[in-house]
Amino acid sequence: MGKYSGKNVVITGGGSGLGFATAKLLADDGARVLITGRSQATLDAARERLGENALTARGSVAALSDVDALADRVKRELGSVEALFVNAGIAVTTPFESTTEEVYDELFAINVKGAFFTVQKLAPLLSPGAGVVLTTSIANVTGLPDTSVYAAGKAALRSLTRSLARELLPRGVRVNAVSPGPIDTGALEKAMSAEAAERYKAERVADNPMQRFGTPAEIARAAAFLAFDATYTTGAEFVADGGATQL
Repeated sequence: MGKYSGKNVVITGGGSGLGFATAKLLADDGARVLITGRSQATLDAARERLGENALTARGSVAALSDVDALADRVKRELGSVEALFVNAGIAVTTPFESTTEEVYDELFAINVKGAFFTVQKLAPLLSPGAGVVLTTSIANVTGLPDTSVYAAGKAALRSLTRSLARELLPRGVRVNAVSPGPIDTGALEKAMSAEAAERYKAERVADNPMQRFGTPAEIARAAAFLAFDATYTTGAEFVADGGATQL
């Protein structure tokens, strides 16, 4: 038996990146994991790699009908949940002067509204002692260019972590956040040219005390710790950034 055998886990945005790395860590050690995402192809590929302990649910956290459907699916197929990783989100950089209402609304709809209602709808299914983990970002405490809306949304998630921790305390549910610094998920290469991605990476590495990017597996271990092992911790934000915001 694995460390997480008999545990049910839901991970939004679990088809790739940090969500997939966390799903892989937990499923490999026995957990039954349901991952969500907007791309069926991505979910199918992820399930193939995760194996028989994985379930998938296609939908957008920005659509409350999809979140309701997710809650119904979880209740029907899992019954109760021991860990919820609220990870679905988008990272859109946009200059302050040219930010549109559409970009602003999309960022907050997915990153903030989606996170809030995911927790609200799944809260009745969380077992006593369960752990909720939200993905924030070091952008919520740093003034990086072209990230004002994204960073504000992540700061809102940091505030939600505290408020939801208080709200769910009577149910015996802990709520914490993991705050990643620069993590090499491959997303940069998809969002910009290879040359621009390499230039950005070099700048971030030069500024980082540990002189490197983090890996998705390192964030996965932090998320799993908060979800299962940090039994006397709630309302906290665990920073995993190579010391970037601390040193």
